Amino acid sequence: MLRQTLAVLIFVAVSFTAAVWLVQSLRLIDLIVNRGLSAGLFVYLAILILPRFIDAVLPIAVFVAVLFTYNRLLNESELVVMRAAGMSQAALARPALITGGIAMAVLMSLSVYFLPAANRAFKELQFEVRNRFASVLLQEGVFNTISDNLTIYVRARESNGELVGLLIHDNRTRTKPITFVAERGAIVEAEGGPRMLMVNGSRQQRDTQTDKLSVLTFEKYTLDLAGFRDAPGVREREPDERYLHELLFPAESNGRTVNRRALMAEANLRLVTPLTALAFAAIPIACLLPGEFNRRGQTRRILVAILLGFLFETLDIGLKNLAGRTTIAVPLLYVNVLLPTVVTAWLLWRDRIGSPLRPLTTSAAS
Repeated sequence: MLRQTLAVLIFVAVSFTAAVWLVQSLRLIDLIVNRGLSAGLFVYLAILILPRFIDAVLPIAVFVAVLFTYNRLLNESELVVMRAAGMSQAALARPALITGGIAMAVLMSLSVYFLPAANRAFKELQFEVRNRFASVLLQEGVFNTISDNLTIYVRARESNGELVGLLIHDNRTRTKPITFVAERGAIVEAEGGPRMLMVNGSRQQRDTQTDKLSVLTFEKYTLDLAGFRDAPGVREREPDERYLHELLFPAESNGRTVNRRALMAEANLRLVTPLTALAFAAIPIACLLPGEFNRRGQTRRILVAILLGFLFETLDIGLKNLAGRTTIAVPLLYVNVLLPTVVTAWLLWRDRIGSPLRPLTTSAAS
């Protein structure tokens, strides 16, 4: 039973994760098609977003695997035979609970290390790309708004990274905006930050107070782009990028005030999420094992299990969103995630070893 349940779990988890991962990864193709980034970077970014999908899909995969396996065993009367051989309900439920425990261990490893590590690497790379003016980030034939004060237009980009047909509007000084027009150019990284090197162009500066226009033609001109960075030099890590010990015991950094309520809410979410796997394993057990066996099938019980699973997931999502705004919802998170397991344990204890098989219903016997 354990082997069959784990096989279904792996199949469902891999299928669901691959489908969601493929759909979400398509959004990153824009970085290759329109912005010229390498395929290796695309694969790296796609791998970094994979843990968050596993974290969301794995509990649901546990529910599907347990429900499918135990319903099939009921339909083939294998559970009836095992009950008649003297196995208790707790013994029959053990493979499903072990499956939930394995999934809980995987989710705990994600919560403690892999998920924050992936989020941290993804956002640091995103931060670096956003604040690094590499030529590959400039789309051809589009007015690229780098910041509120800088707009760059590129007619074409050569394979070696050289830019052709440049139009740059610099509005750092509101009263004296500057427009650059150049035949060719390139972005280079210097010690002081990125710089735009332009060749064969003109610099047009307009004084809005006197309405005068001054034009300067040049063969070579360098524009400093370091001042256009919107983000600070040092990025403060968000709660989903911090490891569990950093959430529970936050440290002051660079004099910034730490939002302890947001950090504690994230820490509780990390602890609650692994428990959902055990709850999703318990819900089908509570619906299928206790009570009588019906030879006509367990359609009603399956529908009840699906309804309970849907309600549990809805409450879980709602309470997680509410926990980010108020601490009152945090205890309700634990109540919601522990209640299915407690109820299932009580049902299994009530129908413990030695209880006789219950007779079939009248409709089933007829």
